[in-house]
Amino acid sequence: MYRVYGDMLSGNCYKVKLILEFLSLPHTWEHVDILAGATRTREFLARNSNGKIPVLQIDDRECLSESNAILNYLAEGSSWLPDSRLHRARVLQWQFFEQYSHEPYIAVARYINRYLGLPEERLAEYYSKQEGGRKALLVMEQQLQESTYLTGEAPTIADISLYAYTHVAHEGGFELADYPALRAWLQRFSELPGYLPMSAELA
Repeated sequence: MYRVYGDMLSGNCYKVKLILEFLSLPHTWEHVDILAGATRTREFLARNSNGKIPVLQIDDRECLSESNAILNYLAEGSSWLPDSRLHRARVLQWQFFEQYSHEPYIAVARYINRYLGLPEERLAEYYSKQEGGRKALLVMEQQLQESTYLTGEAPTIADISLYAYTHVAHEGGFELADYPALRAWLQRFSELPGYLPMSAELA
């Protein structure tokens, strides 16, 4: 049975919870309080020397970190990760987009607001994230005007990667009224069999 170390209100950890639920994979969940320094303990660093969540414990010896790497590992052999060489590359394309063009703006703004309470000393950083976040949302909007999901007509782990922080983008100051195709995609995704909403109670 898999064991996950994470925080269910973290988008990166929520990605892992979603694929586990969509695939009905047995697992246990151990909450990790990042604000209390739980990722800096010797015990945690033995699982991930980078000191970040989520971490997937595969067995007594093997652990895997980085949310999108975990998604690829867990989704292997399922419909969530296509067999086609090009289709799989499209999935990776969106996952790289999420890490480099989406998360640094939307997730960071959300963290500053929701986790830290928008402190005065980080206001400038918070507002500096807004333009980049809106640009990322527009890129998604344009794609979702052309296809039902990000890589075609069926959901993949690319959609999980982008859904996690997009559906709570308002918590970082990003309103979605101007992105109708994106909002329709969020609704479709939330209606998929096995879907669970982000909640601290789900772990």
